[in-house]
Amino acid sequence: MKKASKPILDFIPQFMEYLDVEKGLSHNSQITYSRFINKFTNWLKENHYTSLLPHELTADHIYEYRVYLSKVYNKNTREPLKRTSINYYLIALRNLLNYFADRDILALPAEKIKLFLEKKEKNIKFLSLEQIKDLLNAPDTRNISGLRDKAILETLFSTGLRVAELVSLNRNQIKLNNLDEDLEINIIGKGNRIRPVYLSPRTLKTIKDYLDKRTDDKEALFINFKGPKSKENRLTTRSIENIVKKYVNKAGISIPASPHTLRHSFATDLLMQGVDLRVVQEFLGHKNIATTQIYTHITNKKLKEIHRKYHSEI
Repeated sequence: MKKASKPILDFIPQFMEYLDVEKGLSHNSQITYSRFINKFTNWLKENHYTSLLPHELTADHIYEYRVYLSKVYNKNTREPLKRTSINYYLIALRNLLNYFADRDILALPAEKIKLFLEKKEKNIKFLSLEQIKDLLNAPDTRNISGLRDKAILETLFSTGLRVAELVSLNRNQIKLNNLDEDLEINIIGKGNRIRPVYLSPRTLKTIKDYLDKRTDDKEALFINFKGPKSKENRLTTRSIENIVKKYVNKAGISIPASPHTLRHSFATDLLMQGVDLRVVQEFLGHKNIATTQIYTHITNKKLKEIHRKYHSEI
């Protein structure tokens, strides 16, 4: 390990480039990381640490920074940052220290930055199959917007796609040669990782009905019909969120569901059917199995109920 001769602040542009080129973070993730790391650089400036070298950063500095974060207020709620939010800023700093380690630059080990432990189990919202049926039947398919919206809902539940992955779909990815079998398509998810997802025959039929009504030659699979015809008109993530919310209300579903709720519903349904957790991990595109394990407490509870109901006692 070598001691760097320039201050931490001077390494930030190279660190962001490292996240892009070597870590393969998406554009949106890079923007988020930039926001998190900017909080640290602002702290350095405010405390006159602009000349601080990587090897001079100590545990005491980290403690000072944690205290600083605890006094930061959320712009929307006007309340102090939650521990989970503080963790994001600390994780960004951890990754900066990992960058120094990768470059053989002497610095505080990343593991010295401890995160706040989660005390509460993450509450996962998902829809029952009955609620899914009500949701999928909610759009009025007598017009092209309704056909599009039904295709969006069907696709979300059939594939478990993230909303950003859904909006990036293009028409040429959907082959409608055989509507009797699942269609496998490859999508690029977080970290530019490629994975296959599968569209069911029912979903393909709905997409076909929708595309048959399209008279444009735009590349995007899901478009906004209200915008100028000269533009691409690809639906945004916010538009998809509003569409899902619209039909959740129309279907009379009490759960405030979002596109991510359908992703949760997709994963939960697979696990309920006995699909192995690591297979579900592949379907969802999770890098770590720990991320997928958030669903296990739901399925474990369901299995307990099934055991109680159906297992014979002697």
